[in-house]
Amino acid sequence: MQKIKELIVVEGKHDRQKLEKLFDCDVICTDGLSMSPEVLETIKTVGEKRGIIILTDPDHPGEVIRKKIAEIVPQRQHVFVSKKEAIGRRNVGIEYVSDEDLVKALENRITFDSRTESLSWTEFLDLGIMGNSEKRNQLCEKLHIAFSNNKTLYKRLNMMGMTYGELRELI
Repeated sequence: MQKIKELIVVEGKHDRQKLEKLFDCDVICTDGLSMSPEVLETIKTVGEKRGIIILTDPDHPGEVIRKKIAEIVPQRQHVFVSKKEAIGRRNVGIEYVSDEDLVKALENRITFDSRTESLSWTEFLDLGIMGNSEKRNQLCEKLHIAFSNNKTLYKRLNMMGMTYGELRELI
């Protein structure tokens, strides 16, 4: 069983149970959007000491949680899964992702640091992604990040420290 040293942040108890079955890891649940101040404080404290991995559902509430945690922990890792991998009986969630896809997603986790800017907006525009959702989707898949709008993608590319040259090669 693979050991993961960082604290993994998920939305619910079923997500936690799935991860604890696959990995030797510590997991904290946000209880969806109703994160308590105590949970946020724990995430911040542990994030500063041993790091965190954010693994939320690929839906709007998951993105809201991801952004809220990113505000309090500047140096963090993200794991993204696609909606099609996370479709379940009633809704979308990490608990429905296959074991194989979840292991693969954690292998492709990305470190974001919101304090860096490696790509200018002009360089981003020069990549030809704006207005081309197919090209943007392909780039997101190659980088193992969730599909997003232009502004969010620009922020994520900077958080990953991606340079214009690196992105040109990928595209």
